[in-house]
Amino acid sequence: MPTDETPAPGTPAHDRYDAVIVGGGHNGLVAAAYLARAGQSVLVLERLGTTGGAAVSTRPFDGIDARLSRYSYLVSLLPPKIVRDLGLDFAVRKRTVSSYTPAVRGGRATGLLVGGDGTRASFAELTGDDREYDAWQRFYAMTQRVAERVFPTLTEPLPARDVLRSRIDDADAWRTLFEEPIGVAVEERFTDDLVRGVVLTDALIGTFADAHDPSLLQNRCFLYHVIGGGTGDWDVPVGGMGALTDALAGAARAAGAEIRVLHEATRIDTDGARAEVTVRSPDGERVVGARRVLVNASPQALASLLGDEPPAPAEGAQLKVNMLLTRLPELRDHAVDPHRAFAGTFHIAEGYTQLADAYRDAAAGRLPAAPPSEIYCHSLTDPSILGPDLAARGYQTLTLFGLHTPARLFAADNGATRAVLLKATLAELDSHLEEPIADCLALDGNGEPCIEAKTPLDLEADLRLPGGHIFHRDLSFPYATEGTGRWGVETAHANVLLCGAGAVRGGGVSGVPGHNAAMAALGR
Repeated sequence: MPTDETPAPGTPAHDRYDAVIVGGGHNGLVAAAYLARAGQSVLVLERLGTTGGAAVSTRPFDGIDARLSRYSYLVSLLPPKIVRDLGLDFAVRKRTVSSYTPAVRGGRATGLLVGGDGTRASFAELTGDDREYDAWQRFYAMTQRVAERVFPTLTEPLPARDVLRSRIDDADAWRTLFEEPIGVAVEERFTDDLVRGVVLTDALIGTFADAHDPSLLQNRCFLYHVIGGGTGDWDVPVGGMGALTDALAGAARAAGAEIRVLHEATRIDTDGARAEVTVRSPDGERVVGARRVLVNASPQALASLLGDEPPAPAEGAQLKVNMLLTRLPELRDHAVDPHRAFAGTFHIAEGYTQLADAYRDAAAGRLPAAPPSEIYCHSLTDPSILGPDLAARGYQTLTLFGLHTPARLFAADNGATRAVLLKATLAELDSHLEEPIADCLALDGNGEPCIEAKTPLDLEADLRLPGGHIFHRDLSFPYATEGTGRWGVETAHANVLLCGAGAVRGGGVSGVPGHNAAMAALGR
């Protein structure tokens, strides 16, 4: 059922189920489909009027037939195994360009275009020789070898640290990614500030950290951004992100799972063998029994439902902006067609020094003077998200993801700070364009520009992401540590599992926590 339509709330058919799943986001739907296909009675409870959570497609602009991936927008970590196992009618497409990063060298507009046959020439044009390109090739050959070995483990029981290290079988790669700050490798292997910044961005997307943070939080983020699919490719979901969650909801229902929207779980009581879930719906409040409860929500929400001690607070650090354009803007770098520059990830103010300066600004409690961000254009790869008329007229979507804007910066006045940050972020983009991006914005049915911005506090309000943290909490390395359990989804309660992004090996649109919680529930 399409995620932008509201199904009838319904009423749970039974008082007791094998599994009750709290939260109808993509991970909860993955778990529901697996458990229902195994013959279990399954009830999914979703407090909103639609399933999908952050992985949805909506029409955010009044009177405009453009169905955007409103929150999450690219797919990398979804294992093909899940698509095959559940028989999903879902596809992704490769982007023709990996990234474009504009720059000014010698007073002249230029840039680095990565992807296709022109990559070596683009490096040489930017840096003057082949040394940075050769270093780039060696570095990403290393990350691909790691990806090939690590990615298949995501849907297996958690390996021990030494087992994963042995599986990677590359001491240099292990040291680079798992033992020392990623900034060390970036500075050792690359000399150009812009190239260093492009490499570092994968360590910072959705994560507030410095390149040399001793916690290695940035390394964990980098790892998840380069292992997807065993290749590190970031793919475009055909039909938008809602196409995935529509397919998952359909697979769960087809297998016999019940999905109830506008049903909010407010309490979980368990003795370790049986559980009761208190549910609030338009029909009132009732209690549903279950052998197991799988919680597709944040660790904070899990603790609240159980009455347990909450974990440390989480904090998101990103700005999400959706735009609809009547045309792509022309670039000051005339050597690159905008249709190529925006086909991949378009980096803005993401040189290595710029990223460090932005982090220092935000850590000191102020908005970055030059806010770093990156853009991608879904409709260049997959125009199906646009209505036929818009597609014929050359309209395009842009998704912007800003970095180093932690939730604390918006606490005093979210609306005013959002407006200031959006203006500054678009000004950084405009500095590389021949025309202001505002001149390219489409107008909605009310004559308003088609642009919306979401801060961490907006994401917390919309989706209950703790502190607006898109991963629910800081990412962890994909190996077992004390207390993680066999699958990384276990909790202090034997029959309560965490199947959301806050599980070990959670984060991003992957379905991995949903798969792993289902395997744990089935005793596999």
